[in-house]
Amino acid sequence: MHLSTQQLDRAVGAVMASAAGDALGSQYEFGPALPDSVTPEFGVGCFGHAVGEWTDDTSMAMPILTVLARGGTLEDPASMIEIVASWREWARTAKDVGAQTRSVLSSLDDDADEDASRAAAESAHHRAGRSGGNGSLMRTGPVSLGYLDRSPEDLAAAAGRIAQLTHWEVDNVDACALWCLAIRHAILTGELDVRGQVQWLPAERRERWERLIDEASAGAHPRDFQSGNGWVVRAFQAALAAIVDATSLRDALERAVRGGGDTDTVAAIAGSLAGAVWGGSALPLSFTRRLHGWPGIDANELTRLGSLAARQGRETGGIP
Repeated sequence: MHLSTQQLDRAVGAVMASAAGDALGSQYEFGPALPDSVTPEFGVGCFGHAVGEWTDDTSMAMPILTVLARGGTLEDPASMIEIVASWREWARTAKDVGAQTRSVLSSLDDDADEDASRAAAESAHHRAGRSGGNGSLMRTGPVSLGYLDRSPEDLAAAAGRIAQLTHWEVDNVDACALWCLAIRHAILTGELDVRGQVQWLPAERRERWERLIDEASAGAHPRDFQSGNGWVVRAFQAALAAIVDATSLRDALERAVRGGGDTDTVAAIAGSLAGAVWGGSALPLSFTRRLHGWPGIDANELTRLGSLAARQGRETGGIP
């Protein structure tokens, strides 16, 4: 399989639009739903993020993207150690870290591997009785780029493993698998098809997710899912609702922000899939030129990393 120019643009879009949605939604986080007459704008975030600065949503995706851009795989234990270590180092000085994520990362040793992180996530789940926050879904987009030439089963498994590094609850596993599979499908075909990915979930959980997807389909708006959109399932539905009736990539991101509540996360999630549908070239220059949030990484570097990740670390060409 060789990636076409359009496919590569859509792969880059999955990264770029997620970061743009994250930064766009930052100043509206925890706020009310907005009417369609309001056009969301970049501004200073409620946790002090600067204009155009992405938040924890994109920052947590960066170590995953970096590993894949180097040609690494998520099956390599060293890759998982690197991702967890990068998250722990980032969390020390981050402006905002989700409660579930902080609980897990703060309990780990410096050399924690995948097993240690998963064990800590499971322990946190049992202590709290739940671990279904949306912190797993917000960062999952880059996983798809490393599996464009792999089977859907492999991608679903990888997405679930990355989710459970911090969020043990099975809703996280299913939501991340579905979203990554939909991103992969969109990159390869240009089509939006989330419901078609349900077939890769365990049979006993498919009917529920089909219903949840149908609820967020034609005619729905992210505002319909504002209540509780810090929960991974509601965030999934809100992000899907932002995309289904959108007329453009920008429209999808703005619809996500107008939904209110956890606006930066919903817009970041929506952006990863919407970017895979419309492509990075559909993102306005007024959005991309503002983006920053990780040392040494701006929109140009995001483009480079996304392109490399989609090509398994190769500087040129597609997947052989």
